[in-house]
Amino acid sequence: MADEQLKNILGEFHEKKDKLSLGGGKDKIEKQHEKNKLTARERLNLFLDENSFEEIDKFVKHRSTYFGLDKKEFPYDGVVTGFGTVNGKRVAVFSQDFTVQGGSLGEMHAKKIMKVQDMALKFGVPIIGVNDSGGARIQEAIDALYGYGGIFYRNTISSGVIPQITVIAGPCAGGAVYSPAITDFIIMVDKSSQMFITGPQVIKAVTGENVDKESLGGAKVHNSISGVAHLIAKNDEEAMNLTKKLLSYIPANNLDPVENIEYKEKEISDKIYELVSPNPKKSYDVRDVLNEVFDEKSFFEIQPHFAKNMVIGFARLEGQSIGIIANQPKVLAGALDINASDKAARFIRFCDAFNIPIITFVDTPGFLPGVNQEHGGIIRHGAKLLYAYSEASVPKLSIILRKSYGGAYIAMSSQHLGADFVYAWPTAEIAVMGPEGAANIIFAKDIKNSETPEITRKEKIDEYKNRFANPYEAAARGYIEDVIDPKETRYKLSYALNFASTKAESKPNKKHGNIPL
Repeated sequence: MADEQLKNILGEFHEKKDKLSLGGGKDKIEKQHEKNKLTARERLNLFLDENSFEEIDKFVKHRSTYFGLDKKEFPYDGVVTGFGTVNGKRVAVFSQDFTVQGGSLGEMHAKKIMKVQDMALKFGVPIIGVNDSGGARIQEAIDALYGYGGIFYRNTISSGVIPQITVIAGPCAGGAVYSPAITDFIIMVDKSSQMFITGPQVIKAVTGENVDKESLGGAKVHNSISGVAHLIAKNDEEAMNLTKKLLSYIPANNLDPVENIEYKEKEISDKIYELVSPNPKKSYDVRDVLNEVFDEKSFFEIQPHFAKNMVIGFARLEGQSIGIIANQPKVLAGALDINASDKAARFIRFCDAFNIPIITFVDTPGFLPGVNQEHGGIIRHGAKLLYAYSEASVPKLSIILRKSYGGAYIAMSSQHLGADFVYAWPTAEIAVMGPEGAANIIFAKDIKNSETPEITRKEKIDEYKNRFANPYEAAARGYIEDVIDPKETRYKLSYALNFASTKAESKPNKKHGNIPL
């Protein structure tokens, strides 16, 4: 039996902890709920395995004495930090608490985040941050800026070593946006989260433009227009579930292997023959092909609303996690443009950093022509795609489904950029350009001097097509490993992936390359 003094000490201890757990208090929690938002702790409870959360630094206090802050107490300085597990996988977490001084970031708030960042890196576990903050705590002035800088620095140092995922569940403005931007994936909650450097009032004062917060930096904007975000969730609960799903495809760090899961044996059905027409002008949804090839219901698309002419995501092949890059013929005929190049290049680099094999599905007429594209820097952005593929040292497999022309043929994980196995369906057309364009240039005089130019043009197009617009010319030169029946695709990829699993390449020593950013 504890004596009376110890009972009092323990009683005081539990009272302090219970009080801290209420964050900003019941009234602030109710306000948060009225906005259809969960609290910082409720979000973590949804995300982490039951009873797995171990909080650290709950008793941390701010140290500022300016502008009356010395008379105020902010429980755990407005951010909950610690560790836990998600489906048994260890993770580090921080979750900003909007009920505590608007989740504002001051010196100690930032130090708590930096500490858990350091520990996540040291322990080799993914870190997941939930942002819901009014921004820098202005009263703490330069100390708040010091905090942001320290967080950005750690985001950068951890990049490529441990996965970093951000959930934006409330406001995220000013300098605060750059930490999420450096992380690997951003999931935004629709209607309740916004990201922007300068808000509507500043924009109105500087440029005269009228815009509201949602139109400026809401979840839909960043998922479909800017490409800043990767996934959109209808509420906090869905955001945390999407984060769990994402974690299931990626390893704990850059040294650990990706965990394989059990899978059902599967063969591609005859439906595969109906998906891709040999007519290169007929569109189709490449996601139907992916769903046929990979494990049942395993394809998880990333950035589905941005640069829709390029499909990226994770899938599983015989239980193994794979990164997928695919042209989407349904949008812009699958042409490569600025945004599609950026989208694919960044995803390739993530997969390579965390040793996730990459499989590419090719059906593209080339880089998108246009003054906007040229002036927007398609040369520089397209170069990122070539760079990312060339730099990647993970197993790289490619399936050429249909069109594969010119520079886009090279850029989309050709053998020339280091792909380990390249297969083509019999419907593939691997050439410098499409047969019509090529025939018009090569046979311009014949067509011009013909008494029946249209008939001659068609004959010359057929001649070019039979000669070059097929997979056999490339196969004859060894530029592709094989021409395969579409129903063989899953087997061929599984076989190649197994062989490439011991891949080892030597490259020149260097500090780092200089990707054309």
